Amino acid sequence: MTRIGPGKKVDHAYGKGRLANARAYLQAARDTFNLTSEGSNTNPVMSQIVNAAIAYTDALTAHRKSLVNQQDHAAAVKLLREAFGRDLSMAQERQLRRILEEKDEVQYGISVGRRSTAEELLADLEAYAAWAERQLIGS
Repeated sequence: MTRIGPGKKVDHAYGKGRLANARAYLQAARDTFNLTSEGSNTNPVMSQIVNAAIAYTDALTAHRKSLVNQQDHAAAVKLLREAFGRDLSMAQERQLRRILEEKDEVQYGISVGRRSTAEELLADLEAYAAWAERQLIGS
């Protein structure tokens, strides 16, 4: 695997591995969310959501371009757009951007994550993951 600009060249097995991780992160986000209650700090849930979105994006770009993002996560959205063009709807792009915008705060910040925010992000992830799974069927 070699680096090409902001991306890293990867093989088919890498994409399959990232897809397996994406599914595991998604399940972990669901499970962890179901353990929370109002007033809980949901940063751990949102961190799993972010990780799942990144892993799904890597699986998608690995599948289409044999590349994964290795820079900031705004570059991941750009690489995904390059890989899918019009097949990436604005809805999926918005879902991914909303999730990735939370990364720094939930993984490195000090604020307490709100359950309502985690619920919204999980809904975005569920929709993005469903689209990603449809794109990856048979891969």
